[in-house]
Amino acid sequence: MPNKTVLTTGANSGIGLATVLAVAKRGFRSVGAVRSEAKAEAVAKAAAGAGVDVATVLLDVDDAEQCRAVMSELEVYGLVNNAGTSLTGAVEDVPDDEARALLETMVVAPMRLARLALPAMRAQGGGRIVNISSVLGRVSLPLAGWYGGAKHALEALSDALRIEVARDGVQVVLVEPGRIDTGIWDRSREDIERREGSRYQHSYGLSLSSVRLGGFNRPDAAAVAQVIAGALSARRPRSRYMIGADTRLGVVADALVPTRVKDLALRRGLGL
Repeated sequence: MPNKTVLTTGANSGIGLATVLAVAKRGFRSVGAVRSEAKAEAVAKAAAGAGVDVATVLLDVDDAEQCRAVMSELEVYGLVNNAGTSLTGAVEDVPDDEARALLETMVVAPMRLARLALPAMRAQGGGRIVNISSVLGRVSLPLAGWYGGAKHALEALSDALRIEVARDGVQVVLVEPGRIDTGIWDRSREDIERREGSRYQHSYGLSLSSVRLGGFNRPDAAAVAQVIAGALSARRPRSRYMIGADTRLGVVADALVPTRVKDLALRRGLGL
């Protein structure tokens, strides 16, 4: 594996940082994509502390030209599409520019990078594309409609891509964490603060309370990274890896509980 390059986007913190370290420990040539020199330094420091080598490249995944330039220089065996953002807000509260920015980062950019990675993977006789989704890629929740919509789109595209490239030895994997102990929850609070004056203000408060109450015994970023590294290393990786009890429970409940019952429970829980 030392000659096999794995590129992980959003590598400076959380799941991305844990992944570049875990991938390097598995013997891959690990490369982390970050958006600034300061973030590259953070990755280098973490790699030194872990006793592994991790290279970095400067890349804003929303910049199509940068994506083309970086991917033309890297012959990747593995691509981990981790870069993303959060967006908390009722559908009514999210303006067009926020929605478009989210979709660019969470849907268009991962597929762009996958498209650019495929020629090198085919030349090598195969490869892995690991897309980091979420439990919200399988179920929908109020106040997170746009985020869930982006993850649903990522899952649909990944399912299509998996079938399209299978004959070339390229395997497409979805990783679906539930609530993970990362900084994404701080960004949710920031989103809610920007919605001041919304008719959903009370519901936002209840949502934050549920996040805080659910903060115990969450898997951490390192646990997710181990799953990702395993998917890159496995001879026959699964198409999906669900991580966390809340993910499994959410998927089962979504399949078995009648829609009216689910809707009523969520409305009562969030004061809607």
